[in-house]
Amino acid sequence: MANSKLPVPELNEAETMGTETTPFEELLLQASKELQQAQTSRPDSTQIQPQPGFCIKTNSSEGKVFINICHSPSIPPPADLTEDELLQMLEEDQAGFRIPMSLGEPHAELDAKGQGCTAYDVAVNSDFYRRMQNSDFLRELVITIAREGLEDKYSLQLNPEWRMLKNRPFLGSISQQNIRSQQRPRIQELGNLYTPDNLAPEDRPEKPHLNLWLEAPDLLLAEINLPKLDGALGLSLEIGENRLVMRGPQQLYHLDAYIPLRINCDESKAAFHWKRKQLMVAMPLLSVPS
Repeated sequence: MANSKLPVPELNEAETMGTETTPFEELLLQASKELQQAQTSRPDSTQIQPQPGFCIKTNSSEGKVFINICHSPSIPPPADLTEDELLQMLEEDQAGFRIPMSLGEPHAELDAKGQGCTAYDVAVNSDFYRRMQNSDFLRELVITIAREGLEDKYSLQLNPEWRMLKNRPFLGSISQQNIRSQQRPRIQELGNLYTPDNLAPEDRPEKPHLNLWLEAPDLLLAEINLPKLDGALGLSLEIGENRLVMRGPQQLYHLDAYIPLRINCDESKAAFHWKRKQLMVAMPLLSVPS
């Protein structure tokens, strides 16, 4: 695996990173400004109307429960992985993959026999929903994550056994939902990816928070929060085709992240934003999984 060790210049809103600025360096500065503007100008939430998909039936200690799996283009899609890549990631770390979804409020309904029941609406991205329709694996994964999400949000205990309703895409009515507005214009959030922990807790440097965004189909951006640092002095960053390794000065930080995309490490750029105390990284991609 090819590796590129990157120098880490410093960056603030008022300056670029040299007289001959590359497009990736310009993008780092632009992304930083957009983040700041978005945090002050965009509303916290927006209202969507999910479209019906399919409905499953299960139960809890309080009676029958129906989950309407819906979709909306306003929900961001998950990382674009093949099923083999997804299986490998789930085997390595259950928390390594996120499917963005909106969990609606419970609403009382009547089932086909006229008996009272509870229904929930769960919305995922529309493009991902269409892909899910052709994959039993993805469908079961979404149902499992939706069920666990409802359990956590509403303190439920749902039966893991379920069945899909035939010829009935939803039960009751599908209400509008409020979702958090995207705070990064034109950027798709991928969330946190797999970061292995190999050291004993007492010897382990702090693992910083990592966020990744896909800009267009061929450029990945990263932000690494480093609140203990005032500058880039002592920072070490190495990037391989599918791996990002960062070490902080005096063993303050260590991050070893697997990224399920092929990175052009030779063209990657990094800068430390001293005001935000963040390491920003721009990583062009060699290819995107289909």
